[in-house]
Amino acid sequence: MAHAYTLSVPDMSCGHCRASIDKALAPLAAKPAFDMEHRRVTVSGDAPEPAVIAALDAIGFPAQRV
Repeated sequence: MAHAYTLSVPDMSCGHCRASIDKALAPLAAKPAFDMEHRRVTVSGDAPEPAVIAALDAIGFPAQRV
């Protein structure tokens, strides 16, 4: 079941951060949409929120739902 949710990722600040997040979420089939100005990522797809948050945390980007 596809769903979407927005996460605050306060440590995300540049294109390198964005690329790292893209790479971490790819295996989960999670599609991120970035709002770099507000440091938020809207995730859509079948990946459960806890798995996405764990993947971001594992690469040094703690996140929480907005």
